[in-house]
Amino acid sequence: MDAMGMGIDIYYIILVVPTLILSMVAQLMVKSTFSKYSQVRCSRSITGCDAANLILRNNSINNVAVEAVAGSLTDHYDPGAKKLRLSEPVYSQPTIAAVGVAAHEAGHAIQHATRYGPLALRSTLVPVANIGSRFGPIIAIAGLFLSMPFLLNIGILLFGGAVIFYLITLPIEINASSRALALLKRDNVLTPQELDGAKKVLTAAALTYIASALTAMMSLIRLILIARSRR
Repeated sequence: MDAMGMGIDIYYIILVVPTLILSMVAQLMVKSTFSKYSQVRCSRSITGCDAANLILRNNSINNVAVEAVAGSLTDHYDPGAKKLRLSEPVYSQPTIAAVGVAAHEAGHAIQHATRYGPLALRSTLVPVANIGSRFGPIIAIAGLFLSMPFLLNIGILLFGGAVIFYLITLPIEINASSRALALLKRDNVLTPQELDGAKKVLTAAALTYIASALTAMMSLIRLILIARSRR
């Protein structure tokens, strides 16, 4: 009996389900940690917008605009537009969580300005990742049910490109957080105690990227194992 015997996908249960649970736990952790430190005002009363602008200015980056964006935890750096977009709870609030997240996004802007290798590589993989994550599993499953091995292999290859994207994202995010904490310490934006809180916020956020990468990796391994069991 193979992995799909009796309608039960053993590989999915063993490999993917645990990572999905980890993803849910990570999401709860980041929301809980962000919420906790969103209630703690930083001693310098500096907002996320102020912190981002300060870090950019102190690193001689004068061509990146900091602007507000709707939503919560929607913060991101847009390298194409050279805009650092901060969600409302981050942009205008003088809290430890706001400053930590804003500094993280400023870290991405610094990566872009200094041509950080992994970030440049990830940018080139965006089209592959979009196609692979959207169509790879569908094509693979179609090949599986139609008993067309070549179609299954194409789906696996496409999804593999998306997995590589997820794996490259990990060091980029960790590096941005490391830069953020170092700069907040160097420029005395936060006290040592406040810096510890910002680190907890960014560590919780990093866990969501780790969980996403693990889920993608285990999903790819599942497809490969199913393909091998059908040969």
